[in-house]
Amino acid sequence: MKGITRVLTASAVLCAGSLFVLHSQSQKHVLDNPDMVSWGPAPPLIPPGAQIAVLSGNPMASGPYSIRLKFPANYAIAAHSHPTDENVVIVSGALTFGMGDKLMKDSAQNKTMPVGGYALMPANMNHYAFTTDQETTIILFGQGPVEFKYVNPADDPRNAKGAMK
Repeated sequence: MKGITRVLTASAVLCAGSLFVLHSQSQKHVLDNPDMVSWGPAPPLIPPGAQIAVLSGNPMASGPYSIRLKFPANYAIAAHSHPTDENVVIVSGALTFGMGDKLMKDSAQNKTMPVGGYALMPANMNHYAFTTDQETTIILFGQGPVEFKYVNPADDPRNAKGAMK
């Protein structure tokens, strides 16, 4: 998903109240059932209300990572881009994606992905995402560090009054 500035470092994310459950990718297998996932608030680079669980790697560091994100109903992430490819698999609910410089929920070009759907958002491509009337869980994976560059700086939650930076 897109952003305007580099994401916070892992320590800044932790200071912001995010919870990460980190697994080593090089020395052990990761075998997590959905009921074993530890959820915590997502980092402030996306709007409040989302939850995160790190499955493997460290999304704030260089290298591969896999995370789960849970979005509430009627949640939206404004137009943004990333410097690396972003892979998304829908686990529950549905997530609508659109391409462009502004979130447009009524665009005929939007594509809603159901459970099992997969999306690849190429590096540096402006896109947005939103849920409708149901909670949605996704698995997101790629190469870190995760960075968000919002098209409109005013859409960046880190620029909100009172946001921790």
